[in-house]
Amino acid sequence: MKGKVKWIDGAQFLGESGSGHTVLMDGPPDHGGRNTGVRPMEMLLLGLGGCSSFDVMSILGKSRQKVTDCYVDMDAERADGVPSPFTKIHLHFVVTGKDLKEAHVKRAVELSATKYCSASIMLEAAGVEITHDYEIRDAE
Repeated sequence: MKGKVKWIDGAQFLGESGSGHTVLMDGPPDHGGRNTGVRPMEMLLLGLGGCSSFDVMSILGKSRQKVTDCYVDMDAERADGVPSPFTKIHLHFVVTGKDLKEAHVKRAVELSATKYCSASIMLEAAGVEITHDYEIRDAE
């Protein structure tokens, strides 16, 4: 896997993934940015959410669950001072579907957290406390 990040101006950077996709990162105005893109630490948090969501949906698909919508709300805490790494992150999955079995949703979230999500496992190894929960909603 490869990637490249190029400085644009001020606190703006353009990240390019090895697969050719780009994303603009920027800092807040009080740090020389113009607030035109996500912050790098926000990108890290979004990467965690994307990695874990990918796993959950894949596992639910393999267990033939009829998911119509899925999202994860994330709440992160960071240490005071510089550097200010993440100290705690909570992921709350909301899975909507028809006749979803709670045991399957629970297992998908647990497997992502403990076995499959590389981002989660890496952050936990670095000392970040990561917790997960879920709720199931019936599709109308």
